[in-house]
Amino acid sequence: MHSGERLLPASFHEGLIAPCGMNCALCIGYLRDKKRCPGCNGDDDTKPRSCAECSIKTCVERRGDYCFECARYPCARLRRLDARYRTKYGMSMLGNLCSISQAGMEAFLTLERDRWECPGCGGVISVHRECCIYCGRPLS
Repeated sequence: MHSGERLLPASFHEGLIAPCGMNCALCIGYLRDKKRCPGCNGDDDTKPRSCAECSIKTCVERRGDYCFECARYPCARLRRLDARYRTKYGMSMLGNLCSISQAGMEAFLTLERDRWECPGCGGVISVHRECCIYCGRPLS
């Protein structure tokens, strides 16, 4: 991706949904130009070490693709991550996982497109920023 190019909500897909419920399409690490992260399910060789070794992503107790498929769901680690994201960013990993398990992936991705598309420019809004990284429009 070159500077100024937008990642459009159409780029949302199942491969960008982490086991914890994070939509990596919204992560500033995925959206940035330099040292772009491929997302939690992407190649670990190009990620920061902390992301490649994430204890939620690498959990051996989970028997499916997502944490809600684990007998220990929601574990303390996931509850702490969810609390941090709800407090700092207004997004819930547990809410995302609930939506996926109840409504299915396609319905979840449709909701995500509706929620995270910038009404100003149509780019993807990063959950980690207070304004659109493409047009500067403040988030409401």
